[in-house]
Amino acid sequence: MQAWPEDSRTDEVTEQPIASSSRLPTDVIDMTGADNSPNKSGTKRSKWAEENGEIPSPSTVPAIKRRLVRPKKIRKPDEGNTLVPSDESPSASAPAPAPRSSLPSQPPQLSQPSQPIQPISISIKTTHFADPPQPPALIPQPSSPAPPRLPLPTRSKYAPPRSAHPPLVSCRSVYNYTRLNHIEEGTYGVVFRARCNDTGQIYALKKLKLDEEKQGFPITSLREVMALMVSGEHENVVGIKEIVVGDTLNQIFIVMPFIEHDLKTLLADMPHPFLQSEVKTIMLQLLSAVGHCHANWILHRDLKTSNLLMNNRGQIKVADFGLARKFGDPLGEMTQLVVTLWYRSPELLLGAKEYTTAVDMWSIGCIFAELMQGEALFPGRGEIDQINRIYQLLGRPNDELWPGYSSLPLVQKLNPVGPMFSTLRQKFRHLSYEGHNLLSALLCYDPERRISAEDAGKHLYFDESPLPKHPDLFASFPSQAAGERRHKSLVSPSAPHRLDRIQKDTLADLDSFV
Repeated sequence: MQAWPEDSRTDEVTEQPIASSSRLPTDVIDMTGADNSPNKSGTKRSKWAEENGEIPSPSTVPAIKRRLVRPKKIRKPDEGNTLVPSDESPSASAPAPAPRSSLPSQPPQLSQPSQPIQPISISIKTTHFADPPQPPALIPQPSSPAPPRLPLPTRSKYAPPRSAHPPLVSCRSVYNYTRLNHIEEGTYGVVFRARCNDTGQIYALKKLKLDEEKQGFPITSLREVMALMVSGEHENVVGIKEIVVGDTLNQIFIVMPFIEHDLKTLLADMPHPFLQSEVKTIMLQLLSAVGHCHANWILHRDLKTSNLLMNNRGQIKVADFGLARKFGDPLGEMTQLVVTLWYRSPELLLGAKEYTTAVDMWSIGCIFAELMQGEALFPGRGEIDQINRIYQLLGRPNDELWPGYSSLPLVQKLNPVGPMFSTLRQKFRHLSYEGHNLLSALLCYDPERRISAEDAGKHLYFDESPLPKHPDLFASFPSQAAGERRHKSLVSPSAPHRLDRIQKDTLADLDSFV
């Protein structure tokens, strides 16, 4: 017999009888070998056989079938497929039970077997194995090295640094400012003078008119903020400091630097118009600001003296970008209801569907003339009166002076009245030749031949005597916007309204019926 490992134990168990192939009833076979039956042969006797005297011979008695019990095979813990036989030899199985009689009237009789049945027993050794060995702990395999990271692309030298773009922050409250006084009210907003509670500096707060808006934030205000952010970095354009909000959704304010005067009020309060040297200084600053806007693809579309601000140091600031918008190439169709009537170009008055930066240059020509004479050049009472005033001063246009003039939508509906030639020189007799040349180029009928802001800033008019005056040499005046002086009310047309505000339904709103 093979020896087991030291950690194994075996215990002997008492002998047990081996079960036979079938269940053996206790009244048929006695496993102890006692002879309790009268029949020694082990056969069953029938009642009919006893009556007839027929007793079966021992040779006819069937032998008892026995089943061999195979020895048990035990597996070793360290050998998965090796089988070790037990130390006991196979033994015979117990005898099978004899068939019962079909008639259970008398108990069955067993015949005595030819050989006595010996009890068969086997000894079974129960083996107790030790705890199976634990599998070895998994050793972490070294991970494969990570692929090398690709170097980040270098930042272009033409791209602005990230520090140039401030992070997004929420708007501050309007209560961070203290309201001082009301300045003026325009078509798209009301302007106040206020002091910042943190720094103590004075700013102009423009409250946007949102009370009548039914479709959210107005597009004109979005365009104004966009134009101020794009063009506000120029020294002659009013910048934007921030946007503050109030308690409700219709209380939105644009915070801008405070400028003491606007040219419209200043011209009305001055005892005499500006000098030629001062006019040149103002025009150079205005042309520089408008040229910057056009270079950034922005049309102002509402240039007039009331939208030109001037501080006490003689510096001009272009303001009120409420009608401004971006343009492209090709231009595409844009609304015709732009520019205040007194400063509106003839192509807009005659219904042109496409226009260029020339509409701003016509407005600059009207401002140039107003600075020299102290009043508006074409103060029309309506569109028909406005176009007639232009024809009276500049003469009636034709296809030779203005190619495509006869194809404009409203030309056939008008009956032009006026001379065939221009009377501009007779009106401004004190103006020099170069000054008259610049004014005529700005008030040219043909938009394609009208001078640009860049070329106008390089005109010879600014090089002749008297030269432009330095802004620091301008005279200072009491500021009406700061509440230092009141002035008489000025008659001036307002900026054109949007179509959605003009073409309103005559019925009252449903809110009035609630």
